[in-house]
Amino acid sequence: MIVLGLTGSIGMGKTTTARMFAEEGVPVHDSDAAVHRLYAGEAAPAVEAQFPGTVVGGVVDRDRLAEAVVGKPEALRKLEALIHPMVRRDADRFVEEHRKKSAPLVLLDIPLLFETGGTDRVDRIVVVTAPHEVQRQRVLARPGMTEEKFAAILARQVPDAEKRRRADFIVDTSHGIEAARQAVRDIITQPT
Repeated sequence: MIVLGLTGSIGMGKTTTARMFAEEGVPVHDSDAAVHRLYAGEAAPAVEAQFPGTVVGGVVDRDRLAEAVVGKPEALRKLEALIHPMVRRDADRFVEEHRKKSAPLVLLDIPLLFETGGTDRVDRIVVVTAPHEVQRQRVLARPGMTEEKFAAILARQVPDAEKRRRADFIVDTSHGIEAARQAVRDIITQPT
C-alpha cells in the first residue's frame, strides 16, 4: 500500500484537492477533522487540564482555546505537543485499517506535514500550490481574515517554494478545477 501525504500552505486548495482524491475512491484521513473529533472526545480532558476554562460541556471551545494560545508561542507549543501525537495515532489507526482491507493507496491530509516532521509517515508527498497572489486573494476572502493574520500564518509554515522542492507530485490549483482533478487522476495512476 502506498501512503500519500497531502500538504500545502493556507489558501492553496488542499481541502478541495483532498476531496478530489476521495471522489476517485482513495481513502482520505483528514487531520483537521481528526482534531475536531479529538476536541469533542479524547483530547478534551487533557486540553482542559493544560488550559483551564477552554472546555465547555465536555467539548473544547475553539474560541476559548484560541484566546489561550494565539500570540503565545509557549502555550501553542504545549497544545501542539498534546494534540499532534493524538492525531498521529488516529492517522496510524486509519492506515492500518486500510492496510488490512488491502487498499492500494491511502491519503493523509496533513496541513503541517513538513512542520511536524511527518514526512517519515508517508511514501510520497503531494503538494498543493498556486501563485502567491491567487493564494492571497483566496485567504483574504475568508471571514475575519486580515493581512496580519495571513502573514502570521505564513510565518509558521514552510514556504511554498520549499514544499514544492520536496514534493513528489504537485497539484497547481490555479489552472481550475478540471486541471487539478486531472492532476489528481494522474497521481493515482502512477506506477508504484
